[in-house]
Amino acid sequence: MGAGAGSGRVQLFLRSLLALLLAGPPARGQLRYAVPEELEHGAFVANLGEDLGLDVSTLSARRFRIVSRAGARQHLEVNLENGILFVNERIDREEVCEAGGTCLLHLQLLVESPLELYRVEVEVLDINDHAPTFPWQEYVLEVAESAVLGARFPLESAQDPDVGTNSVHTYRLSPNGFFSLEVQTRSDASKFAELVLERALDREQQRVHRVLLTALDGGVPERSGTAHILVTVLDANDNVPAFDQPSYGVSLPEDAPAGTLVIQLNATDLDEGPNGEIEYSFSGHAPPRVRELFHVEPRSGQVLLKGRLDYERASLHELYVQAKDRGPSAVAVHCRVLVHLLDVNDNAPEVTLTSVSTPVLEDAPPGTVIAVISVLDRDSGDNGRVSCEVGPNVPFELRSSFRNYYTLVTTQALDREAVPEYNVSITARDMGSPALLTRSTLTIPVSDVNDNAPRFLQPSYSVYVMENNAPGASICSVSALDPDCQQNAYLSYSIADGHIHGMPVGTYVSINSDSGHMYALRSLDYEQIRSFQIQVQAQDAGFPPLSANVTVHIFVLDQNDNAPVIVSPLPRNGSVATELVPRSARPGYLVGTVSAVDADAGLNSRLSYQLLQATDFTLFSVAPDTGELRTLRSFLEQDASRQQLVVQVRDGGQPALSATVSLLLSVVETLPQTLSDFSEFSLPPEVSSSSPLTLYLLVSLGSISFTFLLAILILTAIRCRGERRSRQGDSCSPPRCHCCPGSRPSSDGLKTSNLTAQPPAGTAAATCLDVPAGGPPGYCYKVCLGPESAQSDFMFLKPCSPPRNNEKDPGKRSRPEQHLQVSKEAKQPNTDWLPPSTQRPALKRYQ
Repeated sequence: MGAGAGSGRVQLFLRSLLALLLAGPPARGQLRYAVPEELEHGAFVANLGEDLGLDVSTLSARRFRIVSRAGARQHLEVNLENGILFVNERIDREEVCEAGGTCLLHLQLLVESPLELYRVEVEVLDINDHAPTFPWQEYVLEVAESAVLGARFPLESAQDPDVGTNSVHTYRLSPNGFFSLEVQTRSDASKFAELVLERALDREQQRVHRVLLTALDGGVPERSGTAHILVTVLDANDNVPAFDQPSYGVSLPEDAPAGTLVIQLNATDLDEGPNGEIEYSFSGHAPPRVRELFHVEPRSGQVLLKGRLDYERASLHELYVQAKDRGPSAVAVHCRVLVHLLDVNDNAPEVTLTSVSTPVLEDAPPGTVIAVISVLDRDSGDNGRVSCEVGPNVPFELRSSFRNYYTLVTTQALDREAVPEYNVSITARDMGSPALLTRSTLTIPVSDVNDNAPRFLQPSYSVYVMENNAPGASICSVSALDPDCQQNAYLSYSIADGHIHGMPVGTYVSINSDSGHMYALRSLDYEQIRSFQIQVQAQDAGFPPLSANVTVHIFVLDQNDNAPVIVSPLPRNGSVATELVPRSARPGYLVGTVSAVDADAGLNSRLSYQLLQATDFTLFSVAPDTGELRTLRSFLEQDASRQQLVVQVRDGGQPALSATVSLLLSVVETLPQTLSDFSEFSLPPEVSSSSPLTLYLLVSLGSISFTFLLAILILTAIRCRGERRSRQGDSCSPPRCHCCPGSRPSSDGLKTSNLTAQPPAGTAAATCLDVPAGGPPGYCYKVCLGPESAQSDFMFLKPCSPPRNNEKDPGKRSRPEQHLQVSKEAKQPNTDWLPPSTQRPALKRYQ
């Protein structure tokens, strides 16, 4: 802002201050001041403390302030020290009050203690700080050369944001010989200018006239603005446009972006003005596709790319463009533009699965065709040539049958159990630069064939079953796996044919064909069968079916289900076993031995003996391990002559089982020759030497025994000699003879050695041996052996009587009809806990 503007502002401020002073003091609560715009910060406006009659010293304490809207600019501010209202920031009247007229700032003054409110209006006075301006610095006015004199041409008005006299006041026109200026006033007092034709125009003599238009305001100092007016003389339209050539050709890549310049067309017209101004456009017969892809600038004649080109859709576009001037009765001319597209590699190859044969059998031979694949690239040249390949590490390859067609074949044998499904990646790549590729994934499931036999989880199974199990109870489960799938992996279980102790295996065990659970069909007995094995077969449902076998070992566990059996002494004729004891017996005298057997095994067959009942417990005792019954003291006169004893035999099972035997002991002065119910009963030396009768009895018994033994030996020799003759010199073999010539009686009774006599193969007949004993005359012992006795000691000893004097054939005593045989239904006793051989009694009975 110049020096003139500053002096004018000072003059206005002084005039406004003088007017306020002449007006006198304002009314309380309503004050009005005037201040020119564009004052600097701190410029004085009014003394509010004095005008409002307030004590200046209390303004700060009473919080004297201007209340304004939130966010409003604070143009004015109050000094609390002196109560002066001053300019806080520069005030631009044209900014504060955009509309014309009076520009007022409304202030609300607030003071507390007591609370009082004052209203103050500050008028912002306009200063001439703006010059008139035109919208354009140069105006083009077209006037036909045939325009009549006096014709008026309105001009653009100048604008001045100031008001009143500071706004536009008048216009001036530079001197010229053709136009004059007239200033007109509108209804709102604004001014505008009109150009008046004073002289006829001639385009051929002067085509353009230039004049200067000046706008002036009424401020002090005066301000102005100018604009150049270009008057163009228009000619008549007597020429048509003409292109440089009737046809154009251009090449354009298909990936050219929108806005690309295709061609610059140029047509000329000899006329001037609108008659020579040419507009370009597509001709009426241009196809819609051309209008979608291209655009013609009407004024410049540029043909621009509008849409997206596609060489594969159309490689050539034909454009028809017309040119026409803007004059009256304009005539259009045409030209043709041929746009040739250049192919770029913008299309990736396309992979199509023409035929797919899936799933593929895992036993398919190499070279089996899986799929037929076609590839297509819509580009041309090298951009359209395609190569195809499969991913690595797959048993497949591509073979090209003819161009752009491939067959996918297997290269090796497949294994569904190793890889059940293949995801084959097929890559098609063109030869463009840069190359484009397409990847397609083909899922090839492998179909199963029955090429894997079932496999059991264990090489063999061991099953332990407690005897006396409930029939139908589950004893174990076998399981097999088949890596095949579906019906090839469906397994059925069965038990192979076989026999267990002569009985079909199916009578012992069954198996669930689906689950493999095995069940016992009968209650097992440890004493009859201790273990057996079966073959279980797992077979799949494939074709042909495959199978596998596994051995199942079944061990029967013993249970204490057999009570001890007393084998000696045995009751005579259903009565209590009796025994004679000499009264002269000393302490420790062996009365006899109680023997028992238990068919169980282990601890279940370990026997212990105890005296359960006795007439006098101080007289007898029983050895807990051997069962020997001995005297504890010598007999007294007051001891009863008949002693009743009950001996209990108990096994070691849980719970324990027991058996008892009752004995009747008779105390006698001397022992008779009658044999007692105890086996191998021997008299003590003192008894034999105590009486001559005893000596006679011993001599008689020895003579009879010797005679009996001699007879046995003679009969045996005769029989063996007869058998040798019948077999023509064959030797006497133990399996064929009841006894061998070399057999000798033991001096201490019957020996419990292993016997070699066996029945012929396939027979179950028992073999009986007559062996003389060293006992009293008139007694012999017959040993009866079962077919299994070749592996063990003899099982039972049965007494037999010697031949009577009136019997003529002594050989009858060895005939099988007279032998007592063990029933097949009886359980064989367990020999694990049998007493020593010296303590095993011979079982005798009276004939």
